Amino acid sequence: MNEITQIRKLSLWIFFLPLIAINLCLLISQNPLILDNTIFKVDMIGRSAFTIPYLDGSLSISRASRTYPQYLIFKPAMIVTAILLYYYWINNNLLINKYRSTNINYKFKTFGILSAFFLVIHSIFLGIKFDIQLYKLFRRVILLLFIIFEIIAQGILVYHLIKLKSQLLNLINNKILILKITLVTILATVAILSLPLLISKGNTHFKHAFNLIDVVSAIKCSLKYYGKLPHRRVIYRYPVIGIAIAFYLAHTRKW
Repeated sequence: MNEITQIRKLSLWIFFLPLIAINLCLLISQNPLILDNTIFKVDMIGRSAFTIPYLDGSLSISRASRTYPQYLIFKPAMIVTAILLYYYWINNNLLINKYRSTNINYKFKTFGILSAFFLVIHSIFLGIKFDIQLYKLFRRVILLLFIIFEIIAQGILVYHLIKLKSQLLNLINNKILILKITLVTILATVAILSLPLLISKGNTHFKHAFNLIDVVSAIKCSLKYYGKLPHRRVIYRYPVIGIAIAFYLAHTRKW
């Protein structure tokens, strides 16, 4: 099916594009001298000593990617990821319509596209500073909306996949679907219970950990339709990669 093929391709791009962009920014931040005699000289704020943020959490994604020239990589990568998410949700909507013999825009499509929109807004304003509390609140709300809307979209999509489970047996591995249900449930519960802490000041380490959600959402996207592929063992390695990224973000993401 064309929809399934498109979703599989989009899922992989959604997973790997941010991964490559983040780590490339990290590489530049830790090795600024290689660009010193070029037009891409690294801003002093964006420079850092060698570190393994996956383990020690001494460098944030924000610091590594918001300054020149790293933002030339990070911002376009996030915007392209948002565009890919747009088509990801469009194709999922087409797939569900096909199996349910309908022609409507399901709610998961709306929430998913809005989530992608908020990702674009967040990416555009990353690194732009104004000493205005309202602006700081705006950035925080945008990021929260991106995460929350993504969770809602994934949750509604899982609901429809469960209802169509018998028709999708040849497309989706049952274990993968159960894993997706579990992840969505956990993330939704954590997000709801965490809102008071996220809106208030402080709680920095908790906020770092909360940003696991957007990474795990990418992992869910990359897993969903791969349970029936011939090279299944390759696909099952993705959660291992995802854990590494999640560990990195939990220790490095700053608001």
